[in-house]
Amino acid sequence: MSDTENPPPGVLPYQDRVNTVTIDDTFQWLGAGWRDFKAGGWVSLSYGLIFVVAGILLTVGLFLAGLEYLIPLMISGFLLVGPALTVGFHAISRDLEHGKRPSLQRALSSWRANPAPLLGTGLALVLFSIVWIRLAVMIFALSFPYTSLDPQSMLNAVFFSVEGYIFLAVGTAVGCVLAVLVFMAGVASLPIMLDEGAGFLEAVVTSVVAVALNFRAMLFWAMMIVVITGAGLTVGYIGLVLTLPLIGHASWHAYRGLIKRKN
Repeated sequence: MSDTENPPPGVLPYQDRVNTVTIDDTFQWLGAGWRDFKAGGWVSLSYGLIFVVAGILLTVGLFLAGLEYLIPLMISGFLLVGPALTVGFHAISRDLEHGKRPSLQRALSSWRANPAPLLGTGLALVLFSIVWIRLAVMIFALSFPYTSLDPQSMLNAVFFSVEGYIFLAVGTAVGCVLAVLVFMAGVASLPIMLDEGAGFLEAVVTSVVAVALNFRAMLFWAMMIVVITGAGLTVGYIGLVLTLPLIGHASWHAYRGLIKRKN
C-alpha cells in the first residue's frame, strides 16, 4: 500500500503533497482499474470505443490517401496523446468513488470541470505528437534520402541495412525522450486538473515531482502502460476497447495513490 506519510522534507515544489509508492502499488492500481471498468460497464466501453473508431477511421484515411508510411508514426504518436484521452475514464472512476452512477454524458463533458487547463494540456499533447511525427519523417529523410516512401522499400531500408539500424536507434532514442517528458508531465496532472480544478503549471509540476520522488515505481508503471497499450494495438485497435478503459481507470487510482488531496 502507499505510504500516506509525508516524504522527508525537501526543496521540491509540492513535495509535501506526494506520497511514497512502490511497485506493489502499481498492481493494486491495475486491479482497482479493472474493478472500475467492470462497474462502469457500457459507459466505459462506449467511451473507449469512440477513440478506437476514430483511430480506425484515421488509419483507413491515411491508407486511402497513399500515406501508409505515416500509420506507424500515428500509432506511436497515440501513446503521446493517450493521457488526454483518459480524462473521461477519470471522471467515471471519480463518480464511482463518490457513489454516483457513471454517465457517458459526464465522461464526454469532463473537460468542462476545468476547461482551460484540460483543453490546453490536450492541445499540448497533440502538438507533441505532431512534433514526433515531423521529427521521425525528418530523421528518415536524412537517413535514406533516395529511398521511396512505399512500404516495401521502407521496410527493406529500415530492417536490412546498417543505415536502418542507425535510424531505428536514433528514432527510438528521440521517441523515448518525448515519451518520458509526456509521462512525467501527464501521469498525475490531468487527474489533478479534473479533481481539484488546479492550473496547468501547478498540476504539471506536481506530476513531475511525484515521478521524480517515486522514480522506480513510476518507471515500472510506465512500462506496464506501454505493454498493455501495445497489446491492445497488436490486434488492429480492437484490443484498445479493453485496454484503454483499463489503463484510464487505473491511472485515476495511480493519481489517488500518488497525490494527497488538498485540505
